[in-house]
Amino acid sequence: MEVTVQPSHGLKGELSIPPDKSISHRALIIGAISSGVSVIRNISCAEDPLSTRSCLEALGVLIEDFPGGVKIPGRGLRGLKMPSSSLNAGNSGTTMRMLTAVLAGQAFESVLIGDDSLSRRPMKRIIEPLRAMGAGVFGTDTHTAPIRIFPVHALHSIRYELPVPSAQVKSAVLLAGLYADGETTVAEQYPTRDHTERYLGLTVEKHGSRRNARVSGGFQPEAREMEIPGDFSAAAFFIAAALALPGSEIVIGNLGLNPTRIGLLDILLRMGGCVDIIDMRMSGGEPVGDIRVKSSPLKNLKVSGDVIPNVIDEIPVLALAATAGEGVFEVREAGDLRNKESDRIAAVVHTLRSLGVDVEEYEDGFAFEGPASLRGGVPLKSYRDHRIAMANAIAALRADGPTNVCDAECVAISFPGFWEEMTRMST
Repeated sequence: MEVTVQPSHGLKGELSIPPDKSISHRALIIGAISSGVSVIRNISCAEDPLSTRSCLEALGVLIEDFPGGVKIPGRGLRGLKMPSSSLNAGNSGTTMRMLTAVLAGQAFESVLIGDDSLSRRPMKRIIEPLRAMGAGVFGTDTHTAPIRIFPVHALHSIRYELPVPSAQVKSAVLLAGLYADGETTVAEQYPTRDHTERYLGLTVEKHGSRRNARVSGGFQPEAREMEIPGDFSAAAFFIAAALALPGSEIVIGNLGLNPTRIGLLDILLRMGGCVDIIDMRMSGGEPVGDIRVKSSPLKNLKVSGDVIPNVIDEIPVLALAATAGEGVFEVREAGDLRNKESDRIAAVVHTLRSLGVDVEEYEDGFAFEGPASLRGGVPLKSYRDHRIAMANAIAALRADGPTNVCDAECVAISFPGFWEEMTRMST
């Protein structure tokens, strides 16, 4: 599927953002192993959380839909049932990494598979700590999916220092810790998204930028009721576009504003972006608010170091918005972008060059000078990566002519209504 994006004179109106994908995954998985019936309103229907739901249903979890949400009758820590076939995580790394941890504590054998893209992504980063806990977890010779999980007598608690900032790895070790003897600790040098800790109500010790999250073996999560806020990672595309396109003014309501997710806002404010939080409140243990974004002249800067973990998903759209900014925009120390649904460094560089931007590529990032005029009339490859497709669309809004975005259907992985919302708000 190709979508032709017309140049825009600005975005206007109130934006409807899909529910937070990361929280939806955790609500489904933790709800499935809780005691009691969890009631989750405004849960994501994007493809990735649907993969999590499908896997859980294959494990005997009877998830019930109601208008605006789902009810999840929890089966307790060890109440999942042996699936009749392999569990398909689709394109979702969160599904594969977090479910592997839960399955490591079950009394049956299971196999997790994924699509071609997921089957190339690194799984050693969860296999190693889970094996250190005594789990019977095995990948391929190159530490990729399929992942086979064999039952063991017991898991052992560990103290694990994250070698690479990753909320998925942190969550996997903490979930496995529920099945271990004693207390499991995950230490991270730089804070990553903390939805798992919030959902479980875990103790987190903070020492400057370092954080230690602890979970006790045998702790049984209790069912809860919550409403999931809008996904900041989805909103990021429109926030960046509104700042970069003259004449824009948008409002986004009920948006998740977890401090470990909004690193992009900090960067955009430093670049001179006009973003106002209208109303800040707590909902379901998560900070939520409404924001207003107006077009602003941007000053480019260097993005590196400890800010990278909390903007890793937003770097592609940040880069394409920075084509409107003044001065050099540079990203370094972001090598993990090459291990996402696509090689996102190569993908961003290819998009920029296709649009006529002179960009230098590094192993861990890239750099270019703005403002840069963007040449329309070229096809932009998305590599079947939802975030690259949406970032390409935002770039195309600034191009000097109609621009085709290829593999446009892949946005359904995280933002099924993206194209409709962009068309509705573009003037």
